[in-house]
Amino acid sequence: MIEESENIVKKTCRELGITQKELAEKIGVSQNTVSNWAKGEFETMHKVLLESLIYKSKFEELQAILNFGIK
Repeated sequence: MIEESENIVKKTCRELGITQKELAEKIGVSQNTVSNWAKGEFETMHKVLLESLIYKSKFEELQAILNFGIK
């Protein structure tokens, strides 16, 4: 789980290799909304959404590694 003191928006963007603008487009919200979340103005469900994007990305990376040797 992500530590409370860590900025979830910055972590999500770093983990996914995307900008805040790209994150906003990916999840269907305005860039202003993501900017507000980066300032700490978010609810628990927003944090869960961002954490799930990180976990999904890590799962897809692992799946690609495991499937690499399978033909």
